[in-house]
Amino acid sequence: MSDATPLNVLVLVKYVPDAQFDRRLDPGTHRVERTDSILSELDEYAVEAALQLVEAHGGVKAGHRVTVLTMGPDGAGSAIKKTLQMGATEGVHLCDDALAGSDAAATSLALAAAVRHLGGFDLILTGMASTDAETSLVPSQLAERLGLPQLTLVSEIALEGREVTARRDGDTRTQRLRAPLPALVSVTDQFDEPRYPNFKGIIGAKKKKTHTLTLAELGLSAEEVGATGSWTEVVSSAARPARTAGTVITDQGDAGARLADFLADQKLL
Repeated sequence: MSDATPLNVLVLVKYVPDAQFDRRLDPGTHRVERTDSILSELDEYAVEAALQLVEAHGGVKAGHRVTVLTMGPDGAGSAIKKTLQMGATEGVHLCDDALAGSDAAATSLALAAAVRHLGGFDLILTGMASTDAETSLVPSQLAERLGLPQLTLVSEIALEGREVTARRDGDTRTQRLRAPLPALVSVTDQFDEPRYPNFKGIIGAKKKKTHTLTLAELGLSAEEVGATGSWTEVVSSAARPARTAGTVITDQGDAGARLADFLADQKLL
């Protein structure tokens, strides 16, 4: 990628329940309640990767852009707000009541339509997973729907001409990957620590724009997304049982043997 060629990066982020609080399912819809929600922490690494890429090639002053796209209810706009404070150029919020209850397949369908509608991106970045469902399915499904090469679960990313290069760290080996642009890349939490919005970024974000998209603008019907358009269905749910007291072994000279018997009964030996 030449520094003289504007780089247009799209980052997908999600509005998820804050991990500091207990997750709750609505007993009627079996959907996660999103009252106390924030920008997914794993998606912050994708935002950081995008910002570092454009900064390495001259930043916003050189014409490079980082657009952030989220799909969710009205409150999801706060997730975009934080990315703008971090340094993203602009935000796009796909917001429509019919999207509620979308599984990974319906979500990737809607996001693919949004990406086509926006157009012109050299690179699409995502986090490794959302911290609510943690399926890691959407990046691959989205790449398939858009016909893009994908590099998944990478911890390092760079641009060389019209190619994206990346490093994926496994348990026993490291892989060096590359793909031609445009491409889709999912970034793990082993990437550099995401920056914290500073005062300048917080003030500057107030001047940045967030556009809202609806299903009608994307040419999608309500039947294609939400619970109706999903490939999976939650038919029942229940609150997690209260944690019970564990087995306490008091040492009376035979604690080792009793512990071994307990582990054997639990099929842990």
